[in-house]
Amino acid sequence: MSETTASLRRKIDSASDLQSVVRTMKSLAASSIGQYERSVAALADYFRAVELGLGVAFRRASEVDSFSVPEGRGTEEIRAVIFGSDQGLVGQFNEAVSDFAVEALRKREKRIRIWSVGERVQVRLKGAGFETEELFSVSGSAEGIIPLVGKILLSTLRGENPADGGDFYLFYNSPLSGAGYAPREKRILPLDRDWIRRVTDIPWPSKALPEILDRGNTTFGGLLREYFFVSVFRACAESLASENASRLSAMERADRNINDLLDDLGRAYHRLRQSGIDAELFDLLAGYEVMAK
Repeated sequence: MSETTASLRRKIDSASDLQSVVRTMKSLAASSIGQYERSVAALADYFRAVELGLGVAFRRASEVDSFSVPEGRGTEEIRAVIFGSDQGLVGQFNEAVSDFAVEALRKREKRIRIWSVGERVQVRLKGAGFETEELFSVSGSAEGIIPLVGKILLSTLRGENPADGGDFYLFYNSPLSGAGYAPREKRILPLDRDWIRRVTDIPWPSKALPEILDRGNTTFGGLLREYFFVSVFRACAESLASENASRLSAMERADRNINDLLDDLGRAYHRLRQSGIDAELFDLLAGYEVMAK
């Protein structure tokens, strides 16, 4: 009886220790979500400035045509960056984005080149029959996003004319309003003509439009690189926010399960302890009766 009680006591202590770890991870995930959401929000004003500059540059038709696909011409290659996670305890996070990307890419009969952010999503892509060009480690903080984005752009674009490399897509999980997330696909190249028209129609905040002095594509190329940077940065930050939201949800479920387990163990422990006390009392009464006789 005492060994069974001691065993239950050890299980209760282990479950309590595990609950402390789970609650710590919940706190870290909750704080990380806010960190990445603030990064995306802080980028909004900068992205607006880039769009304003591109709107002026897009008024030169030759520059626009060099980065958009004319009617009747297609590209033979697709480059895709898929954002996942390096760590577990994130629910269906990697399954959702990898399955979404695989389904979307299989519909396109082109040569596909994939860059993976996160080991776990790379494993799922390999299981689906896709090899990756390069694997990037997931950033562990908001400060680590900028170096990661730089590595991604250097590897995927390699400094050549981006329009010569085919289509360029991003696949990542994006947070939903309230809680949860959903996989999303964003095409970076070729530039969407509807988007170009929308950006071109953005009114300049002053009466005088700026003038681009250089005759080459220096200014336009610089603005376009910033557009690529902001797009990949936003995808990375939203993926990290979604990852931590998924981890927070998983930890909340684990916390509830541990609470239920502790309740069951506690009741079992008290029943066994009471049974032991009752048995000792019965033995004492039996001994007293024998002595009384």
